[in-house]
Amino acid sequence: MGKVVILGVFVADTAYRAARQPKMGETIMGRSFVLGPGGKGSNQAVAAAMAGAETHFISRLGQDPFADMAMATWARAGVHPAVRQDAGSYTGAAYIFIEDATGNNAIIISPGAAADIATGDIDANAALITGAKVFVTQLEQPIPVALYALKMARAAGVTTILNPAPAASLPEGMLAYCDYVTPNESEAEALCGLAVTSVDEAEVAARALRAMGAGAVIVTLGEKGALFHDGTRTVHVPPFKAGPVVETTGAGDAFNGGFAAALSEGMDPVEAVRFGSATAGISVTRAGTAPSMPSRAEIEALLRG
Repeated sequence: MGKVVILGVFVADTAYRAARQPKMGETIMGRSFVLGPGGKGSNQAVAAAMAGAETHFISRLGQDPFADMAMATWARAGVHPAVRQDAGSYTGAAYIFIEDATGNNAIIISPGAAADIATGDIDANAALITGAKVFVTQLEQPIPVALYALKMARAAGVTTILNPAPAASLPEGMLAYCDYVTPNESEAEALCGLAVTSVDEAEVAARALRAMGAGAVIVTLGEKGALFHDGTRTVHVPPFKAGPVVETTGAGDAFNGGFAAALSEGMDPVEAVRFGSATAGISVTRAGTAPSMPSRAEIEALLRG
């Protein structure tokens, strides 16, 4: 098994569950509140480590109780932090609204110190990145830094994964440095301008993203599963049902972490998509983001079942 190196953001999730979101100027009563670890990159690192990969995480934190939460989270999951702490800033935080009836969510992120991640952080961890089997990043840290890191990894022959979340416009040519791009429906539409509401539309969007330079595209489709397309194979991977859905917030991160871990072992890409889908299938049966990530044994049991 090779190393998985992930560049991204940690934020403390402040999750509010209620029947609906308040309107502007309105106050409503919530059903519950939970404070826990989050951030797409951090969640993906926890998922990859829990899935059995040697996982390293590059980021920035403040020096505050939320930073202590981050370090404790990574220690429990077995993630190796490559993290700078900035006393003059703060550790990121996220507001997460969870709709009580469905588990669907809406999120606001304030990344704090992680917003200042720079190319110097990438250079400081160049040996880690170039020595990885798989490198993963998203779009919560500055996009030019993500591109710089992808170029470094690609030049060293490292398998690169871009999870283009949250949805954003990318610099021209960025997808050409990505062996795998893993958008959900809305992120795929933001990248290529094509609506994705079905498996067939996901394939059309995936072909468009490959035409923009991506090596292979996996469009995650929630309850419809995932669509893999690499120019040679097009495979629809059905979702894994591990129990009643409690919360979908961490599903995409669970998929990406599980997928990266599987690729780091040399698993066939379609089988790696199945592995990532099983990881996500378990995560949605639990509350929270990082705390919802399953163990390797749980993932393998679901795959066998």
